[in-house]
Amino acid sequence: MPKEEKSVIARLVIRGEHFEVMVDPDLAWALRNGKEVDFKELLVSEIIYKDASKGLKASEESLKKNFGTEDPKAVAASIIKKGELQLTTEQRREMIENKRKQIVNFISRNCIDPKTGLPHPPQRIENAMENVRVSIDPFRSVEEQAQDVIKSLRTELPLKISQVVAKIGIPSAHARRVYSVISKMGNVTRSEWLSDGSWRGEMVLPAGIQQSFVDRINELTRGNCEIDIKKL
Repeated sequence: MPKEEKSVIARLVIRGEHFEVMVDPDLAWALRNGKEVDFKELLVSEIIYKDASKGLKASEESLKKNFGTEDPKAVAASIIKKGELQLTTEQRREMIENKRKQIVNFISRNCIDPKTGLPHPPQRIENAMENVRVSIDPFRSVEEQAQDVIKSLRTELPLKISQVVAKIGIPSAHARRVYSVISKMGNVTRSEWLSDGSWRGEMVLPAGIQQSFVDRINELTRGNCEIDIKKL
């Protein structure tokens, strides 16, 4: 089968700008999962589009601004790894199943039965998810989806989330951007904007996401922050 007939679109949106590339679905899936691929086989062409269906190309200026390079292979790799990838039916089924298992493990690690103080076995959680017909999005993070799944499961299972309190200090250079991100990851219980533009506050969040929470703040501030986490 010619590559054009088999191809799918990988797309990424950066600051409102759309970038698309036509790719082989199997090789794109392999690259997304950390495998090395032949870019001559991966890419239908080395054109980066802003709208592939209309044949509208992204400008070199836009590529340079958003990716730091005009190299189509480097840009395509970034789009495939970070963006949305159209999947074959089998790929989507596999991805959903893997994400489902990760969510089950997350809930089993981070939630307890308040009646017994013990975690629910994974199989019990899976059965409850089947009963309430939980829908899994293969592209949303485990932590984000787990919060929605837990809410749905409470009609089937008694669940209590193990939580931690995070005390955070963010300097003014990063404060507003960091706050807009982390405020969606937990419950802000104290928020204080200081006269110099910096932010200090406290948040309650699931214990299971504390490492990804810390990593995200350090990434956004390049390590220029204060974080103190304690169990509730």
